[in-house]
Amino acid sequence: MEKVRIGLIGYGGMGRNHAKYLCAGEVPGGQLTAVCEISAENHLRAQQELGSGGKVLCFDDPLKMMKSKAIDGVLIVSPHYEHPKMIAAALENNLHVLTEKPIGVFTKNVCEVNALAAKSQKVFGIMFNQRTNKVYQKIKEMITSGQLGDIKRTNWVATHWYRAQSYYELGGWRATWAGEGGGVLLNQAPHQIDLWQWICGMPVRVRAFCSFGKYHTIEVEDDVTAYVEYENGATGVFITTTGETPGTNRFEIAGDNGKIILEDDKVTFWKTSVPERQFNREFKGGFGAPECEKIEVAIEGKGEEHKGIVKDWVNAILTGSPLLAPGVEGINSLQLSNAMLLSTWMDDWVTLPPDDELYHQKLQEKITESRK
Repeated sequence: MEKVRIGLIGYGGMGRNHAKYLCAGEVPGGQLTAVCEISAENHLRAQQELGSGGKVLCFDDPLKMMKSKAIDGVLIVSPHYEHPKMIAAALENNLHVLTEKPIGVFTKNVCEVNALAAKSQKVFGIMFNQRTNKVYQKIKEMITSGQLGDIKRTNWVATHWYRAQSYYELGGWRATWAGEGGGVLLNQAPHQIDLWQWICGMPVRVRAFCSFGKYHTIEVEDDVTAYVEYENGATGVFITTTGETPGTNRFEIAGDNGKIILEDDKVTFWKTSVPERQFNREFKGGFGAPECEKIEVAIEGKGEEHKGIVKDWVNAILTGSPLLAPGVEGINSLQLSNAMLLSTWMDDWVTLPPDDELYHQKLQEKITESRK
């Protein structure tokens, strides 16, 4: 295979963004050959913008596109609830898959999708585009290489997701349990939640406090504070909201050899002269602490965001290279967000992974009451 023929499912705002750089030839080895849009308005727009001259086939049924023999893989940009169904259908039709985040709304059907993906020979990726960000790659490298030592505490304040009420009124599906399946945890903050576990690992339990419609007239969560515990005894806090401005995006990781702080796209490493555990054992002077050096960490290059993930996916199909963002890892951030909501609903600690059946049951109750 010299070219990966890509079929795009969804031609809304994000779908058009993907189509633009694909049609411009900015993904080596990738070619947009088909697009599917069930909305009459967006389908007509796709025909007008992409279909002239027959270069890109336009469909109004995703299954027809999958069976058309015109594509080798699909890029899924459909509503959240549709993701697992579209992934499963594509894999069953022997197609490679790249899906927008989140991988789904609840983990129960995502487990089924992952099992299907494991049996297939197809490349399955997820659009965690922030994994291409050189800042986060550098922090992960510092953790993995042991520069920070054992992690003691993680803290991420991601309150830079401000949304006005008018944003939620752009579509009737927004911020409803039936239409979207969640709020800031599922829509705005999945990238931070994914990066949090990608860099620091998965915690073992969570106690969260989610507020629903605290700052907006909506059904779902728009303010979250979660406390987690890790297997090695480390602790963490994750805070996010769409109701606070000016917002903050500050990620702090404390370890045995100091701490790493990310803020304003700058990484600072406060490196202790000796590991804290060692200093604690050996120091006899009463009051005291290890000497500390402030290091401004150099970051080389910039990530290519969405286009970078598509390039990585296409390259994996053509060469067999490992994915930066494997689709099966999409369940990790979803387990965290599901656990945070379940912890709030149950007013109790939730062990990870959360109970799939219990979360699904609670979500269905919310959907039944939903205004959509």
